[in-house]
This record gives sequence, C-alpha cells and structure tokens, in this order.
Amino acid sequence: MMKFKKAISMLMVAVMVFAVSACGGGKPAKSEEDGKTVANGKYKVAFILNCSINDGGWGSACYGELVSACEKNADWSMEYTDNLSQDGYYDAMVAYCNAGFNLIYAPGGEYTDAVLQVANEYPDIAFAILNGDADVPEKATNKNVSSLLPNAKQIGWIAGALAGLMSDTGTIAFIGGMELTTTVAKYDGYAEAAKYVADKEGKSINVLDAVYANSFDDSSKGIEFANAMMEQNADVFFGDASAVDSGARQAIDKHNSEKGKVEVYDIGQPADILGQNECVIGSQITDNSSLIELSFKAVEQGKFGGEVLYGDLQNGVLSVGKLSELVPSDKQEKYNDYIKQMKEDTFMK
Repeated sequence: MMKFKKAISMLMVAVMVFAVSACGGGKPAKSEEDGKTVANGKYKVAFILNCSINDGGWGSACYGELVSACEKNADWSMEYTDNLSQDGYYDAMVAYCNAGFNLIYAPGGEYTDAVLQVANEYPDIAFAILNGDADVPEKATNKNVSSLLPNAKQIGWIAGALAGLMSDTGTIAFIGGMELTTTVAKYDGYAEAAKYVADKEGKSINVLDAVYANSFDDSSKGIEFANAMMEQNADVFFGDASAVDSGARQAIDKHNSEKGKVEVYDIGQPADILGQNECVIGSQITDNSSLIELSFKAVEQGKFGGEVLYGDLQNGVLSVGKLSELVPSDKQEKYNDYIKQMKEDTFMK
C-alpha cells in the first residue's frame, strides 16, 4: 500500500507543484505587510500548514516568521501550501521533496507522523518540526529531522501570570486546538502561574479544564467554547488553537459589547496582537524566526538533523508584547516583575 501511495505521489508531483498555487503557494511567498517578494536563493524551504496564513493567529504568525527568516537570509526562498487537511500532508511534502527543496518546515507536533514517514523516504532532505516533541529527532531513521521547541511551560507562565493578576471572577479558561504534548504543557504552565500569582494577591483561581476543538481552523468551535466558559464565569482566556482562538475572541468581544464594558479578557499568542480585538490585554510572543534561521545555517553547513533547538525567555525566543491600558499600572508593574523573575529563573522559587 505504501509503495502504491508513493507511486501515486510521484505521478502527482507536477500537479502538486501547480496545485499549491490554488492553496496559497506555488510561488515565492509575499509578505502581507509590505508586498515584497522573498528573494529566490540557492536554498529552498517549503512550508505546509493546516490552517490559513491569513487566520489572524497561529497561521499568520508562522507564515510571517518564515518570510522574515528568508528576507534576512538572501540564499533562501520559500513556497507554501496552506489549508491542508491531515490526509494531504504526505502528498504535499512529497511533491516539494521531488521538486528539489532543501528543507520542509512543519509548524506543529500534529505533523510529526507524516514528517517522519516522508523523512524516512527522503534521506537527503531536511525536515524541521516546530513544537515537535524532544524525542522526535531520534525517531527519524536518517537523522534528518529536528524539533524546534520553544519552552511550552514558560509560554504558559507568561499568560498565566497576567491571568492571575487580571481575573476578577476567580475563574480563567484555556482553549486548545489539539491535545498535543506542547499544548498540554502550555495549559499546565498557565494554570500553575495563575494560581501562584493569585495566591500572592490574596485570592484563589479556578482554572477550568482545558477544552480541545480537534481543529485549528474551526472558528465556530471557539465561539461555542468561549460562550460556554463565560457561562461558568471565566473572565480571562488563553489559547493554543489558531482560528479557533479568533472565534473565541469574537465571542468575548460580543459579550463585552452587550455588557457595555470590557469585563472578559483574552491573552494572545504567538505574536503581539494587541489592538486586533478589544478584549486582548496582552500577548505572549514567540520569535520562531530565530529558530528557523538556526535551521537554515545547519542545512547550509551540512549539519542539520538529529537534535532539538530550544527557545526560551533566556535566549530571547520568548518575550512579552505590549499591555493594554485595561491593565492597571500597578498590575503592569507586578507583571513585569514576574517576567523578570522568569528570566532570572527565580519564579515560584
């Protein structure tokens, strides 16, 4: 069956190379902000995505970071295919492998099985998985896979500390796209930090059980989840679900509008989205472009694969965005102090 599938994929190469245009790729990608074409270089990276590059969340951020990395590395150009279904990952990657790409970039642990399958079939091509588990590189037969792994617990801490300071009802919520290892770690860090900070403030926090949409592009799920969790008095939200998060923010904004005031908040990630929705009070930022650039250098030097590239607050991959005026100045000061403790590795110690 595998040989048959591979044979079909080989026959589909020409079709796929043209088809990526219909999905949003198939040519050097352009920055949505300035319209510049990413320069054609001697190395090529292919980006596959199960949501849209225009989703205003995870997809947009990952796309922008890859564009930025290519713009800063003139020897690299990129192409992409977005809005892929799970059964399309394999064929899209095979098409790019057969088209001579040097690096395949998959922005999430949910791509792991497909990446390992294709990587085992194409030993001379590099594969990078953002948020891939730490043991993934060891599973690749040809040692041509690396995980780019931002510190998920710290990501949760960054959001949780702000939630612990800002919750008035004492109940906060988390929405996930899929129950991935990294997403669970973000939730755990979020809950841990919120409870710690709330205790310091002389109050308690109820962290609702995480809910999972089993999707990253179903905004209606985000609306449904947010409404249900607001009925349970949740007044601060954090998520790891791309367009699902966008739906949640839509529901929160509607709730606040009906109440005539902003009383329920959202914390964005992985880019600074302050101002995108009225409910957003801050953002956790992940500079994945720096991890991508490390992958570029490893490919150029012939040293790619078999390792995990980590990112955290200490090396600057993780940071905090601007805070909304809805966050009182005294709470901003306390929050910044907690972030300093995280950087100095003294938080909760």
